[in-house]
Amino acid sequence: MRVRWAAVRWHNGSVSVFQSLRDIFTLRDDPSDRALDMPSRLEAPHGFARISLRPVREDDQEDWNDVRWANRDWLMPWESGDPLGGRPLSFNEWVRRMRQDEQAGVGAVFLIEYQMQIVGQVSLGAISYGAMRTGMVGYWVSQRYAGHGFAPLAVAMLADWAFRDPSGPHLHRIEIAILPENHRSKRVVAKLGLTDEGLRRSYMYVNGEWRDHESYSLLASDVPGSVTDRLVSRG
Repeated sequence: MRVRWAAVRWHNGSVSVFQSLRDIFTLRDDPSDRALDMPSRLEAPHGFARISLRPVREDDQEDWNDVRWANRDWLMPWESGDPLGGRPLSFNEWVRRMRQDEQAGVGAVFLIEYQMQIVGQVSLGAISYGAMRTGMVGYWVSQRYAGHGFAPLAVAMLADWAFRDPSGPHLHRIEIAILPENHRSKRVVAKLGLTDEGLRRSYMYVNGEWRDHESYSLLASDVPGSVTDRLVSRG
């Protein structure tokens, strides 16, 4: 759809204001083209821990619930929620919502697997297109596997998919928001070399209250090669 403008013909150099405004308000990408071509599995490169990322399926319910239940106390301090107390989704409803988000191109959730067992999750949400091309990354790892480097590797694999993989959304930027006291999660962004962009006040509703978060970003232009290679170079 194109916005029609009245006969505005003022000029700024060689480009008319009419042309500039028309370009701004022209939808250059069809929303139907934003559907994510979700890979069946992303494997960690050779030399890393042998984890893989894959989309969540309805038949994952029992295994996913087992991991989440076993880690309920470990994850509780970082759980975000709806301040208006919306109705919780069943597992199958959640999976169907993910399929809708993939079709709309606005979100992707991957399970982290190690030795064919679910050990965590990494997600890319709130994807924006047009002039921004950005998305928010979230992740968690089972307490049993914390400290094995799974979280930074999973985020690096997700970023490589989001930035440059033919099946990904071709983003310019990813962001990660972290509670100030979550030192373990801050070590993840430090290993990947994300940029600290400061504090966002009352940014997210976590564990029953609006909480400040520290915001970190990574640009595709920050990484000439792959983000997994960057992880190696940073030790």
